Amino acid sequence: MSRVLVLNCGSSSVKWRHYDGDRTLGQGTVERVGEPGGGPADHAGAVREILDGLDLGGLTAVGHRVVHGGQTFTAPTLVDDAVLAAIRNLVPLAPLHNPANLAGIEVARAALPDVPQVAVFDTAFHHTLPEAAATYAIDRDTAQRYDIRRYGFHGTSHAYVSRRTAELLGRPYEQLNTITLHLGNGASACAVTNGRSVATSMGMSPLEGLVMGTRSGDLDPTVIFHLRREGGLSVDEIDDLLNHRSGLLGLTGANDMREVLQRRAAGDRAAALAFDVYCRRITGYVGAYYALLGHVDAIAFTAGVGEHAAPVRSAALAGLERLGISVDDTRNDGEGDRVISPDDAEVSVCVIRTDEEREIARQTRDVVGAH
Repeated sequence: MSRVLVLNCGSSSVKWRHYDGDRTLGQGTVERVGEPGGGPADHAGAVREILDGLDLGGLTAVGHRVVHGGQTFTAPTLVDDAVLAAIRNLVPLAPLHNPANLAGIEVARAALPDVPQVAVFDTAFHHTLPEAAATYAIDRDTAQRYDIRRYGFHGTSHAYVSRRTAELLGRPYEQLNTITLHLGNGASACAVTNGRSVATSMGMSPLEGLVMGTRSGDLDPTVIFHLRREGGLSVDEIDDLLNHRSGLLGLTGANDMREVLQRRAAGDRAAALAFDVYCRRITGYVGAYYALLGHVDAIAFTAGVGEHAAPVRSAALAGLERLGISVDDTRNDGEGDRVISPDDAEVSVCVIRTDEEREIARQTRDVVGAH
């Protein structure tokens, strides 16, 4: 069996998992990276801490999550100096994430010089987007000059969940039309046909699309101009507002859906409105992707909110019965990977536990095996 270590460096944490084939040898998370009074001072220190605590004998490869591959990387890639430089050149497209991803790769390469390092890109799964789906309707020359287009994110999750949905239903992956809904603190929708991403809600950055924990999602660009001209906010202040002080947090003061649901149940009007805004946005994307796909075989909810918030699943799909979409209340309240639609529903509605680290390990093994 091949032993693979997966490193997933987020903006303020590092998740790791150590595999022997499909068996998990160990896993953990280093939290509050770079935060005052928190954990390690930076991601490099966090990765060194992880490596120092593991027995890495017999390690076959290290798989690294990299958020943004731009138009350069459309598949998992064996890391060398040129690849590292290319990822560094993409930092302007993902200034909050790619630097952390780079730190993890650099430390692992230095500590394990004889072990292959593989970069697995969040954006790669979406490289199959049709040109009409990836193109924004702005001046073509400007878009090309500044690499402005839809890239999409959460690719490893959408890939894993769409494949796992086919397994759960006993259907061939290459013959299934699926809408995957990754609903966590970050949230995105994806339309998958024949194993290929053909539409996704996140765009040039993870800010576009669904309402999220702290991000606004879809927004009239005029709001930005208005805040600049009338409010006097700087570009950085607007960036901070839309990425870190909007979404559920902006509407309720809490970015955790569990707290929003508790407040809503207690009669809090702000929480009730936030819940409705959140679910209405999902409903709109499901309807739009249904129209794009022509027919839908399955809808899969995943990630923290998608896996655990039954009221969100019910509300997000309410009123779609004429499309063959419905949720069985008893099944909706269960746990684990399961179908939550009635037996006779035209569209299977599923709950799938995402496993991005396992998907990264799978892709890493494929790359190393090919070399």
